[in-house]
Amino acid sequence: MTVTRTNATFPPPVQEARRWLEGVQFPTDRPLINVSQAAPVEPPPEALRAAMAEALLNAPGAHLYGPTLGLPALRAEVAQQWRASYGGEIAESEVAITSGCNQAFAAAIATLCGEGDEVILPTPWYFNHKMWLDMSGVRTVALPADAALLPDPEEARARITARTRAIVLVTPNNPAGVEYPAELVGAFFDLAQEHGLALIVDETYRDFDSRTGAPHDLFTRHGWQDTLIQLYSFSKAYRLTGHRIGAIVASEARLAEVEKFLDTVTICPSQIGQRGALWGMQNLAQWLAGERAEILARRAAIQAAFSPLAAAGWELLGLGAYFAYMAHPFAETSDALARRLVAEQSVLCLPGTMFRPTNDPAAAKELRIAFANVDTTGIKTLFERLERMGA
Repeated sequence: MTVTRTNATFPPPVQEARRWLEGVQFPTDRPLINVSQAAPVEPPPEALRAAMAEALLNAPGAHLYGPTLGLPALRAEVAQQWRASYGGEIAESEVAITSGCNQAFAAAIATLCGEGDEVILPTPWYFNHKMWLDMSGVRTVALPADAALLPDPEEARARITARTRAIVLVTPNNPAGVEYPAELVGAFFDLAQEHGLALIVDETYRDFDSRTGAPHDLFTRHGWQDTLIQLYSFSKAYRLTGHRIGAIVASEARLAEVEKFLDTVTICPSQIGQRGALWGMQNLAQWLAGERAEILARRAAIQAAFSPLAAAGWELLGLGAYFAYMAHPFAETSDALARRLVAEQSVLCLPGTMFRPTNDPAAAKELRIAFANVDTTGIKTLFERLERMGA
C-alpha cells in the first residue's frame, strides 16, 4: 500500500478515546464522567437559536454561497471588538472568517510552508496542530516547555533554522490551560520579527482568560501585520461547535493567500453559523461574562479541592481555560491509566501521550482533564474517583 501523509499520521485522539467506551456498561451509581473534549455540549442560548432560525427561514442569502473570507458584517464586528479589546488598529480587511479555528490554522500553514519547511510547536502541543503539519509535509520542531509549562524564547531561538517558517503559541493553552504572560508573548513576537518568521497565536480560549484587560499588546505594535497571525474560535464562546465558525486576523496580503485555500476547501463558511456568531457578538456580552464566571468558578473549585490528590502523589501542572493538566503517581503509562480509568472509575480523559512526541518521557505521567461540562459538584465526584485509583 502506498504510504500517504494521512495514513502516516496518528488517529484523531478524541475519536480514539471515544472508542474506549465501546461495549462498556457503566454502573447506574457510577455514570460516565467525560472530560475528554474541550467543547460545550449544551446548545446555544435560546435567543441565539431564535436569531439563527429567523435567518434560516427569512434570509434567502443564508442558503447561498457567501463571500469566501466571510460575511462583511461579521468581519467588521470582529475588527471593531478586537480594536476595543487589544487597543490596536485592526481593519475589517485584516479579518477572515473560517470554518472553525482548525481550518484557520490549516489555512495559515498553507500560506506559510512548502515541502520540508519547519514550524516550532511548544509541547505539550494541541494534537490537531501536529496532525495538520504532518499531513502538510511540514516538519514539527518540538519546543519543550519549562516546569511551569511555559515555552522559552531562547530555547526557540536555538531551534530556528533556514527552513523555519513559523512559531505557534496557544494561550490560554490547550492542553495545559496555562495563560502565557504578555511579556512572554511579546518576546516571541520580537524573536519571530527578528528572524522574519510568522508568529501564530491561537486564542481559541481568550474569552475564558482569568485576567482582565488585553492578554498581550501585539496589535498595538507597528507593523504587526508582518509577523502576527491570530486565530480565534466562536465555538467555545457561543456554543456553536457544530456550526464550525472561526477567524483569522492577519495582513491583507496574507488573507489574499488564505482566500485561495478557503475557496478550494469549503468555498465559504457556514452562512447560518456566521449569522449566529454575529448576533452573539452583538447581543450576548453579559451572557458570555456569566459563562466566563462559571468557568473561573470551576477552575477555583479544582484548585481548592486538589489537596487530597496532592497528598496521594498527583501534581497539578497547569490550570486555566477549560483544562486541568495533571501528573499522576502511578508506575503505568498515562495511556494505560486512561483506559483503566474508563473501566474502573467511569472517567474518560486524554493521556499525555496524545500531546507530546512519542519519545518524550514526560508524556507517560500526564493526563488532561477538560472540565467545560463538569460543574463544581461533578469536579468533587471526579476527584473522589481519581483518589480511589490509588486505594
